[in-house]
Amino acid sequence: MITIVRDWREVPAPLRGASVALGNFDGVHRGHVEVLAAAHQARPDAPRAVLSFAPHPREFFRPDDPPFRLTLEAERAAALAEQGVSILYELPFDRHFSTLTAEAFISDVLHRGIGAVHLACGADFAFGHRRGGNVTLLRQQAEALGIGLSVVPHLDDAEGPISSTRIRRLLQDGYPERAASLLGRPHVIRGVVAHGDARGRTIGFPTANIALGRHVEPARGVYAVTAALEDGRIVKGVANIGRRPTVTDGAIARVEAHLFDFSGDLYGQEIAVSLHHFLRDERKFESFDALRRQIGLDADEAREVLAGIAPDQP
Repeated sequence: MITIVRDWREVPAPLRGASVALGNFDGVHRGHVEVLAAAHQARPDAPRAVLSFAPHPREFFRPDDPPFRLTLEAERAAALAEQGVSILYELPFDRHFSTLTAEAFISDVLHRGIGAVHLACGADFAFGHRRGGNVTLLRQQAEALGIGLSVVPHLDDAEGPISSTRIRRLLQDGYPERAASLLGRPHVIRGVVAHGDARGRTIGFPTANIALGRHVEPARGVYAVTAALEDGRIVKGVANIGRRPTVTDGAIARVEAHLFDFSGDLYGQEIAVSLHHFLRDERKFESFDALRRQIGLDADEAREVLAGIAPDQP
């Protein structure tokens, strides 16, 4: 269970005094897990906490950029809870907050606001107005206030530092398995199931449709997936991510997941679709019959790919 605090100026006493990991934590990848571990190891007696922002500062400063998020707020909170985090200070990043100096962020937010007893961050952590603060300033100011600091170096693998940027590129290039190895779990697209045009149902493959929204758009095409439903069930399936050129070229990209051996109404429910394997590129078919035949082949291949995944594994 994770408690989310959105106002640093009115933090209840039981939610103060934590060991706090700092950062955006987009993806909550293996490098982020190292920062979380450092915060806990330094003060195992203190509650585990994360201080992050909503929206992501990049979304605030560059609202016209293409969507880039690996994890939206709900998915990030769930991933942090899986790592044992009990408190998430999810601070609204707005015009006022963006003008806070680095010194004010330390004294007003970290010290007086949330009462942090220890901090952990990556070596390149920057903060405050125009990113004017760095780990050197953080160490100096935190120590003067009696707050400890752990600076965690980048976690590297054979190809370099593990980062959210690198994971995004792998997804955009159609390598969900490689992205999963850096995340520590499959990439998830979480969203509310919306009504579509029911075209999938008419050709024998009903789908649960989810808008990509602010998620980074993975390579367009067909994937072997699992879907976590609101009732706790994990269902295997096959999904298309893209603009459905056979049906309506130019539509907004979305996820259309056909869940195997499932019947039920998911409209309005929030589900989490995990990408396990990229099967093929999206393409336009000459007819709906050709599309139906290909979806059948895709479904058979997805079943084979997912055969080794336990029924309750996301």
